[in-house]
Amino acid sequence: MITFFTIPKPFAGHIGTIQRNALRSWARLAPDVQVIAIGEHDDGLGVEHAPEVARNEHGTPLLDDSFRIAEERAQHDVLCYANADILLPASFADAVRIARRRAPFLMIGECWNVRVDGEIDVVPDGGRKRGADAIDYFVYSRGLYDEVPPFAVGRTVFDNWLVWYARASGATVVDATSAVHAAHQDHSYGHVGTLAALRTSPEALENRRLTGGGRERLYSRFDATHRLIGDRLVPNPLGVGHAGEAARRAWAKLGYTVGLRRP
Repeated sequence: MITFFTIPKPFAGHIGTIQRNALRSWARLAPDVQVIAIGEHDDGLGVEHAPEVARNEHGTPLLDDSFRIAEERAQHDVLCYANADILLPASFADAVRIARRRAPFLMIGECWNVRVDGEIDVVPDGGRKRGADAIDYFVYSRGLYDEVPPFAVGRTVFDNWLVWYARASGATVVDATSAVHAAHQDHSYGHVGTLAALRTSPEALENRRLTGGGRERLYSRFDATHRLIGDRLVPNPLGVGHAGEAARRAWAKLGYTVGLRRP
């Protein structure tokens, strides 16, 4: 059905626990799911391991090499890059079956933040949405990402570029937020200091440079061509060019100006 791949952090402490939760949730989606852990690994999970991956001068894995490894090792024609802290519910498999009818395709969706302290077997309901431009999973047709810049993994904006690239390539981009309640397990950012520090780090600035600069290629789920509603793909009324993200930013700016939202 689908090949998942991810680039985990070391499997230690709380991060290790939530990563095990995530990868196990993927493996439960179907009997023939393939899961590849690139770089770090946990022998107890029973997933495939690709230990060697290109890294930058800071030791951070690079996205282009990770996508290359996944394409070479994938047993299926549908691949999914997901962050290693994302829990995926059973509805995810049904959503993929619908989205793949419009190949070449990319399926994305906004996740909900939840607090998880121990090992779990069920994806929790509730939580708070992470934001339309924070994309944590990318389900796509094999071969869609034949050209990926050497983004530093986990250092901002590469997720938005991946949405833009799919649109620029003519793929159907599906926003599955309404159909899939995927959960992001909250965690600290001790490996980079703070989230604010991550967003202004040299690696983050380099990622921004690699996108081509500015916001022209920073797409959100609002820039999808279609939305998955129930079992139907519905055209997105804002899915023309960059209209969706432009509208989202304008609405957010208005909210800050009138005091309805906090910066």
